Amino acid sequence: MAPMSHNASGASTGQQRSSGTGETLTAALERTGFYPLLVGDVVADALDGDAPLAHLTHLETHFERSEVRRHVTVLALTEDMLVVTHVDEAPLDEAGSSMAAQVSTESVPVAQIATVVLSYVYAQPADYRPGDPVREVTLAIAWSGGQRLDILPAGCADPHCEADHGYTGTVAQEDLVLRISAEADGPRAVDDAKYFARLLRSVSIRSHPLPPAAPRPRLGGLTSRTVRGHGGR
Repeated sequence: MAPMSHNASGASTGQQRSSGTGETLTAALERTGFYPLLVGDVVADALDGDAPLAHLTHLETHFERSEVRRHVTVLALTEDMLVVTHVDEAPLDEAGSSMAAQVSTESVPVAQIATVVLSYVYAQPADYRPGDPVREVTLAIAWSGGQRLDILPAGCADPHCEADHGYTGTVAQEDLVLRISAEADGPRAVDDAKYFARLLRSVSIRSHPLPPAAPRPRLGGLTSRTVRGHGGR
């Protein structure tokens, strides 16, 4: 991808690949309205001239008491690299009249990606028909071996049991988790996440070729005579 340039209106232009719905990265960033010029330049710098095969942009908004906090995550996939860009905004003063943007980028070799998990949520599964839309998806990607541990008190089948059964839990390997809802983010965002996950899986599999088959061991001490079973003459 050629480095992003800017037209007279300030919007980024350049050779960009699209998302699953045909939207360019510039259009996706402008649609979020979250400092699109800043985020676009940061992503372009992290790509360092590489052409992305696909991208995924996810904006989240959190409400903390009287404050509204936003942050955006942008995933850009090339043939050999997954570029993860995260931008948070934070107030510089108590009144919130001045803001700062905190930016982080991580470039992950595709060959280092261990797992790509895409989880689906459907509404009214008993009424499901082929082609029904997905209510939400969760994309989890692991590459560094980091693990998340969820622990809950353990129980038993006896509803009157008051014994201490210790704890039980699950261990999930993940470095990045994005939850995308059709209701909150729109059906287009869900389709983009599905498209990105499929392409990431494909590129990751190609970067992990199967090892060559081990040669079959030769059986030593055999002659050209037919080996007969027990009792043969």
